[in-house]
Amino acid sequence: MKYRLKQLRTSRWGFFTILVFLLCAKTLLAYVFEFNLGAEDPLQYLLLAINPLGTSIVLIGLGMYIRKPKRAYITASVIYILLCVLLIANILYYREFTDFMTINTMLGSTKSVQGLTAGSLSLRPLDLVYFGDFIIILVSYLVYGLLNIMRFVNHQQLIWPHFGCQMDRRPVAYHRPLATTVIGLAIFMVTMALSEANRPQLLTRTFDRTYIVKYLGLGPFTVYDAMKTVRTNQVRSQADSASMDKILSYTQSHYASPNATYYGAAKGKNLIVIHLESFQQFLLGMKIDGQEVTPFLNSLVKDDNTLSFDNFFNQVGQGKTSDAENMLETSTFGLSTGSLFATLGTDNTFQAAPAILNQTAGYSTAVMHGGSGSFWNRDNTYKSLGYNYFFSGDYYYHSADMNTQYGSRTNSCWPKAPSTLSTCSSRSTPRSLPPATTFRTPLPTKIPTSRTLGRTTPQ
Repeated sequence: MKYRLKQLRTSRWGFFTILVFLLCAKTLLAYVFEFNLGAEDPLQYLLLAINPLGTSIVLIGLGMYIRKPKRAYITASVIYILLCVLLIANILYYREFTDFMTINTMLGSTKSVQGLTAGSLSLRPLDLVYFGDFIIILVSYLVYGLLNIMRFVNHQQLIWPHFGCQMDRRPVAYHRPLATTVIGLAIFMVTMALSEANRPQLLTRTFDRTYIVKYLGLGPFTVYDAMKTVRTNQVRSQADSASMDKILSYTQSHYASPNATYYGAAKGKNLIVIHLESFQQFLLGMKIDGQEVTPFLNSLVKDDNTLSFDNFFNQVGQGKTSDAENMLETSTFGLSTGSLFATLGTDNTFQAAPAILNQTAGYSTAVMHGGSGSFWNRDNTYKSLGYNYFFSGDYYYHSADMNTQYGSRTNSCWPKAPSTLSTCSSRSTPRSLPPATTFRTPLPTKIPTSRTLGRTTPQ
């Protein structure tokens, strides 16, 4: 036993084994405590246990092919760090969106997260396990670095932490790197075969990313999504005007005439849309201790000039709020991967309600949101949708305690809405999008009332 432990600490394959073990352990913890993968039978639980192993051995084992010891150790460590970053990024993303990161999400991440604060990251005590080895190494090198300053001043030999491991400078047997790769590929092929037996056509009927992660793991899912993204982009780049003929023919043959009851009901009127997030129908009309939960919204629903519908379904994708905005303005779905706003919002041409109202009826269109203008790439996408004005969180003056990790509180924005609308023309269609999140956020100890804001305001 002591000999085996010594081999782990002093041999190259032992160091690689430690990295594989740490990565698999972190992945299994994420499977159990972070991701809802829906394993239902013993075979699926077995696949969850072994699917990180094959990929980890193949990728980290690439360092075995490098003959120079120092470069081999560095290569394996860099691969390990990158795989850990992929895992941790998916953990943080899943906590917020209950989905896995796609290539389009990664490429559009800078547009999707601008304006968010550190408080929007959902950190938990278990994160110490995911970051634990990195924290220990960084702290150890920091402490030893400070001690080495004193040793350098006193002309003593510098000492750095090695955690009981020693670099193996012996040449690697010619067959060992190839054997490592073969073992990793064999484990992956067994995983693939068992997955196909349990879920036929796994990679051809991919309506849910959870299935691929459950059966094959995060690494293979990312590679598969990358290949799928490249193929999709190739099809998009080859599209031309002739491709529209088939689409126009389909839409014309499936044309649905407007509902005569509602068609033109708001013609010539100002149109105000309040877009609520994290809100459900049962709250309308609800009372707690005799008090209405949403008195202002109740009054709107009961008003003769209000149209209210309760038969609708949540059909957003990874774009969440931005996907809901896209459906509201264009009556089309978002993308199957990533946010449409972040991916295509800047360059795409939309047939959207704001542009149609402006071009056909002379409306002036505006949208108000208490968050950062760059969040979900709104500052660019709203221009593509045809909005004349966009009032983001920077437009509203408010104290720091009125901020949340997703933007300014509604109380600080809505009282200023009337004066904001006065900058638009006489006939307008503004849309107010209060900042919100679909997950729990901390509430302030004291929420300012409407009177402290200088006017009586609803909600």
